[in-house]
Amino acid sequence: MDKVIKRAKKVEGELRVPSDKSISHRSIILTSLANGVSTVKNFLKAGDTLTTMKVYRQLGVKIEEKDDVIYVHGVNLHGYKEPDDVLDMGNSGTTTRLTLGLLAGQRFFTVLTGDESLRNRPMKRVLNPLKQMKAHVDGRQIGEYLPIAIRGTKLRGIEFLNEKASAQVKSAILIAGLFAERTTTVIEPVLSRNHTENMLKAMGADIKYEQSAGGHKFSIKGGKELKPIDIDVPADPSSAAFFAAAAVLLPDSHLILKDVLVNPTRDGFFRKLKEMGANIEYKNHREQAGEPIADIEVFYSPNLKGIEITKEEIPSMVDEIPLLALIATQAEGETRITGASELRVKESDRIKAVVLNLRALGVEVEELPDGMVIKGKQTIKGGIVDSFKDHRIAMGFSIIGLIAEKPVTIKDADCIFISYPQFYEHLEQVVEFK
Repeated sequence: MDKVIKRAKKVEGELRVPSDKSISHRSIILTSLANGVSTVKNFLKAGDTLTTMKVYRQLGVKIEEKDDVIYVHGVNLHGYKEPDDVLDMGNSGTTTRLTLGLLAGQRFFTVLTGDESLRNRPMKRVLNPLKQMKAHVDGRQIGEYLPIAIRGTKLRGIEFLNEKASAQVKSAILIAGLFAERTTTVIEPVLSRNHTENMLKAMGADIKYEQSAGGHKFSIKGGKELKPIDIDVPADPSSAAFFAAAAVLLPDSHLILKDVLVNPTRDGFFRKLKEMGANIEYKNHREQAGEPIADIEVFYSPNLKGIEITKEEIPSMVDEIPLLALIATQAEGETRITGASELRVKESDRIKAVVLNLRALGVEVEELPDGMVIKGKQTIKGGIVDSFKDHRIAMGFSIIGLIAEKPVTIKDADCIFISYPQFYEHLEQVVEFK
C-alpha cells in the first residue's frame, strides 16, 4: 500500500502512542521463564510482538488474554516443549536473538527462520558467544544468517565483550546465562538499553551490575528459579518520537505525549532534540516496574540548530537516528552523524534509505560509511520515496511530508504494522491539515 502525505498546518492535542515494543517482547519471553503466572497490561499488539506470542505458544507456553490483560503461564527454566515445525520469526530481530539464547539451554532441537529481510540480518554476533558457552548452533553462511538450527545442551558461563553495545546480543547471552554453569558476564563499552536486566532483577534473578573504567559489566548466575511479576507496559519512546518531531516542525503546535518510557538508555532522541533547541519538557515523572515514565510536552520550535551525533550516543537513540536526520533538514547549520554503522543492518540499510529518499525530495545530504551529513534549512519539495519495507523509514518520511511543498508518496507504507498499526489513524487525530 502506498500512502500520500500532504502539507499540514499544525499538531495539537494529547496522545498515548502504542506501548513499548522492547518491553512488550520481554514481557512474554522473560515471564515464560518464571515459575507461575505473570500478568501484562497494555501489551503492544503489532506484527513483531504478535510473532513473539505465537512463537512462545509453539514452545508450549500457555498465553491467555482476558479483559485486555495477558496472562503468561511461565514454564520455569526447563518446561518448554520441542516444536513440531520450524519457528517462523517473521520480521522480528528481537524475538529471534533473545530466543536463540533461551533455546541454546533447552534439551531439544529447533529450527528458526524469518522473512526475506530477517534472513539477511546478521546473527553470528549472537551465535559466536553462544558457541563459546558450548551451545550447538549453526546457520546459513557459517551461522551468519537464518535459517538457524539449535540442538540445546548444557551451557557454560563465559565473560563476553559486547563491542557493538547491542541490547539484543547482551540479552541473548544473559538469558542463556540462566541455564549455564558458573557465572556469565557481559561487558559493554557503552550502556545499551537495559530492559532485560531490569525485568530479570524484578523476577528475582541473581544478576549484578557494575560500572568501571572498563565499561558496564553485567553478571548473572544460572539455575535460580524466577518468580512471576505484573507488568504494565509504558508508551514506546521510539513511536512517540515521530509525533514529537511533527510538533517541533509545524508552526503553532502543542502536543502532550502520555505515559512515555524515559529510561536513559532509550530517550537519547528527546535529549538530542533538546540540544538542537527544541522546546520539550518531561512532566509527571514516576516509576513503573523499575522503569522511569513521564508525560512529554512538545511545542513548535522554530530555532533549531545543527548538531553532532557520535558513536557513544548511538545506542540510546539507534532507532530514531533516521528521524533526527530528517529533522536536521530544518535546523540552522550542518548536522553530522557518525558511528552509526549499525543502521546498515536494520530492517533496511537505513543510512542509504534516508540518503536516497532525501535526495528524491530535493534535499542535499552526504552519505558516510557510518552515517551522514545533512545541510540545514532546506526546502522539502515533495515527491515519491521508498519505505524499503522498513516501518521506521515509512513513518519518518510521513512526518517530513507534513512540511513538504508538494505531497509526498511513500511506497509500501503498510510495513508500519510491524511496530505501529494505528500510526496514520493517530496522525489524523492530532494533525490539522491545510
